[in-house]
Amino acid sequence: MATDLEKKAKEAFVDDNFELAVDLYTQAIDMDPNNADLYADRAQANIKLKSYTEAIADANKAIELDPSMTKAYLRKGTACIKLEEFQTAKAALEAGAALSPGDSRFINLIKECDDLIAEETGLLPKQPAQSSLSPDASLGTAKDVPMQDNSHEPAVMPLVKPKYRHEYYQKPDEVVVTIFAKGIPAENVAVEFGEQILSVTISIPREDPFHFQPRLFGKILPEKCRYVVMSAKVEIRLAKAETINWASLEFTRENKVPQKINVSSGMARPTYPSSKSRAVDWDKLEAQVKKEEKEEKLDGDAALNKLFRDIYQDADEDTRRAMKKSFVESNGTVLSTNWKEVGSKKVESTPPDGMELRKWEL
Repeated sequence: MATDLEKKAKEAFVDDNFELAVDLYTQAIDMDPNNADLYADRAQANIKLKSYTEAIADANKAIELDPSMTKAYLRKGTACIKLEEFQTAKAALEAGAALSPGDSRFINLIKECDDLIAEETGLLPKQPAQSSLSPDASLGTAKDVPMQDNSHEPAVMPLVKPKYRHEYYQKPDEVVVTIFAKGIPAENVAVEFGEQILSVTISIPREDPFHFQPRLFGKILPEKCRYVVMSAKVEIRLAKAETINWASLEFTRENKVPQKINVSSGMARPTYPSSKSRAVDWDKLEAQVKKEEKEEKLDGDAALNKLFRDIYQDADEDTRRAMKKSFVESNGTVLSTNWKEVGSKKVESTPPDGMELRKWEL
């Protein structure tokens, strides 16, 4: 049954019906999950659909099942080049070339990776001058081959490949990518979002199109992503599928395990306390006020009143009665907390040393 599906998938691929091919290969894989050929062939169909991330996953699975399958390395390298992961592409292609020495497909793609890596790092080697001699030995030696005179032919100006600088920053829930392209009409900018792919194309008349198609560090939510074309830049907002910290914009094998963002950090939106938390805050505030009152230093009558208030506030009923009775009957000269001592008799006034008690007559 899986063989029949594989046959139909190949027929769909030949007919350029790549979506049907992927669907049929998927059904075949469900029936025969250890068939490396099915994964490698589905990778090729995904490349045709520009589903490069899925193609890499299929190629990796095929290599896992059959490390000697050269076409799996070839398709992985091709998809990685499309995602501008040139180092990864070169490693895959070199592994495939070791299994198939002399295969021109690997040789050409590895050379392309070297050129792209050099261009990306600013170390593009100087291109060798094109020889005017025919490489065909049957044409004779160099002196037998006449030089072509192209002085009367119009010069052909090569198309200019535009380059635009880009940068990014991130928030807990989104990544903002900015491509600095000045004066580009909105209709000349096309942006597409995939599960882990950002595809930007800027088309300028009489110039090669600019393509920026990185495989992103993490997954995004395409339906929530958006972009806007401004006078000097294109601003793209990528909605994160998870609240993780992106170590870089693009995915590489060197990326560390993503860390969850603590939403309670300063980056998070401020939250406001509930009614329960407000009650706890009021208790804390009250305790703070009481502490400050106790530590407050007063003089004279204020200090005496504070002492009286502190003792009275924490006392039992008998102590409070003793304090009131002794203070009133002694005209403020005695403060007793012993009800048994002052409860059964009148408390006489006891002026401080060096002072005498006087009764005011009305």
